[in-house]
Amino acid sequence: MNKKAVSVALALSLAFGATGAQTAFMKGPVAGVHQVNEHFDKKVLNQIDAQRIYDNIDYLAKTPRVAGTEAEQNAIKYIKEQFESYGYQVELQPFTFYGYTQPTSIDLTVDGYAGDLNPVSFTYTVSGDATGELVDAGLGTKAALQNVDLTGKIAFIQRGEISFGEKVLNAAEKGAAGVIIYNNADGALNGTLGAHDDRYVPAVALTKEEGEALKAYVGKTASLSVVGAEAGYKDSHNVIATKYPTNKKKATGDVIVVGAHHDSVAGAPGANDDASGTAMTLELARVMKNVPADTEIRFITFGAEELGLLGSYHYVNSLSQTEKDRIVANFNLDMVGSRDAGDLIMRTLDGKPNLVTELAQKSSLKLNGTPTPYDIGGRSDHVPFAEAGIPAALFIHSPSEPWYHTPEDTIDKISIEKLQDVAEIVGSAVYDLAQFDKKKPKGPKVKASKEMIFEQSFE
Repeated sequence: MNKKAVSVALALSLAFGATGAQTAFMKGPVAGVHQVNEHFDKKVLNQIDAQRIYDNIDYLAKTPRVAGTEAEQNAIKYIKEQFESYGYQVELQPFTFYGYTQPTSIDLTVDGYAGDLNPVSFTYTVSGDATGELVDAGLGTKAALQNVDLTGKIAFIQRGEISFGEKVLNAAEKGAAGVIIYNNADGALNGTLGAHDDRYVPAVALTKEEGEALKAYVGKTASLSVVGAEAGYKDSHNVIATKYPTNKKKATGDVIVVGAHHDSVAGAPGANDDASGTAMTLELARVMKNVPADTEIRFITFGAEELGLLGSYHYVNSLSQTEKDRIVANFNLDMVGSRDAGDLIMRTLDGKPNLVTELAQKSSLKLNGTPTPYDIGGRSDHVPFAEAGIPAALFIHSPSEPWYHTPEDTIDKISIEKLQDVAEIVGSAVYDLAQFDKKKPKGPKVKASKEMIFEQSFE
């Protein structure tokens, strides 16, 4: 951070208060502060090329990049090659996890039924083919199935009272060859069986409307096919490119981590989530490769974020306490380019400011006349860093776009203008901290905690 940082941070603190909620209400520049634009260092800004970011998103988002699949490995290879083309030596950090691959196809037909059926899978459903009589199994409880013969048949079950996994196991114990569970409320039914179990039979979900329409066809023959579902141990990698200090004698010993996750959810090309953050990490690495700096910068793309932040947890947990103490900031880029999402926001695990938010507010104030607001939030790869006591923040647009985690998360929804804006804010904030300087004050550092865990659904 340069010599003006303390006074600017103090001015921001006095002007906006100590909370992100207060900051969020600031709509225009602060009087007397905008003139710092005259002195703004353009070494990084002039080199950022949003078209390069866009082109890398386009390459990565050709297909879903589910963790542990060949598509994810292809993405990892591409990211490594891009880092190497900028002159970096790259480390691939492997890790193994127990994962689930969603089906590649699902088919359901019922004799005599001419309406549309759009079955969806439950997480951890198994592959298989089942044909048999469609039998009304009520709520699928043990009591409901006590006098029901399901041998070789398809159990037709309504949602409610017990978990989806219990319903499938109860039906399987009674000999069912397959299970259909329909919703008890309007809307899609997207559920999980909880965990892999060898006793499961193929199971799919229907909407309430579809289920009620099928009630008239109980007793008819139904055919169910689930293809491509798979559970087991899988491999993923974190991709790490490190920029070392230009002059070792003047090095601070500090480390900045700039990162994003390169995996996506099944069925979603993940242009915004999170090819956008991955491509921006690549671009910032390219831009900063040869700029003078006294601080180490690690550019990392993480695997298996969508499965529970597995890659970033593996990375942080692999570090010694000494190494953790060296990391002074984590900038996490997740979903930073959608044209249809809201405005840029930062999220910290405890909702409090830290060095990352202070640096980014300083740069966004200079660039846009308004500091980027922040609030509380987990659900992404800044969480393991924050839990380790490292100042960390997620950069994301909020609210999310309508096609978050859907097949429509494609390159045509990406805004080059938003990419340029976020890259400039983060790039200038990172370089503000990394450039040669005599004095580098540290922002507030969160207390290490294993209890600051919020939502269990991940971006």
